[in-house]
Amino acid sequence: MKTTRLEAFSDAVIAIIITIMVLEMKVPHTLELASLKPVLPIFLSYVLSFIYLGIYWNNHHHMLHAVREIHGPSLWANLHLLFWLSLIPFVTGWMGENNFATWPVALYGIVLICAACAYTILERSLIKHEGKHSTLAVAVGKDGKAKTSILLYALAILLAFVGPWLSCALYVIVAIIWLIPDPRIERAVAKSERN
Repeated sequence: MKTTRLEAFSDAVIAIIITIMVLEMKVPHTLELASLKPVLPIFLSYVLSFIYLGIYWNNHHHMLHAVREIHGPSLWANLHLLFWLSLIPFVTGWMGENNFATWPVALYGIVLICAACAYTILERSLIKHEGKHSTLAVAVGKDGKAKTSILLYALAILLAFVGPWLSCALYVIVAIIWLIPDPRIERAVAKSERN
């Protein structure tokens, strides 16, 4: 199967996830600016999750452009990734509604680490199908960014029981690490297109 069908399906699912997330934000029923204060934690958790979903969407797009075709195991690996991403609205809402309390922040990290692992599984599935000398394999290499992210998520989950804001700081740091799409994939795709 060509990558376009998988990409279109994934794009649609991610768009729905973002829509669900924004619909969970409730509008205050008063006109005073002070009525926005209780909504601030919900808004901040929404912003962080929106950025994460944008990162996954962007990197997923780049990854699929580095491969020629999709096979059965990659379809399942992609669904596995989308499953974990679909839980982001729930953990985002729980974390925001409870002012970044310990358990919601820890569960948010668990969903993030599971999504990161699922993304890595998808990446490895595509590389296995395309071969160790494929554009994606060459571009990704040993993927230190992914390993570092998973390590930081694990640390953040543990830190949630010490200070939830420390965990949130680590979630922001990981988002910053991934905010810019991986230039290795763009360079590898451009090189393979020239050859």
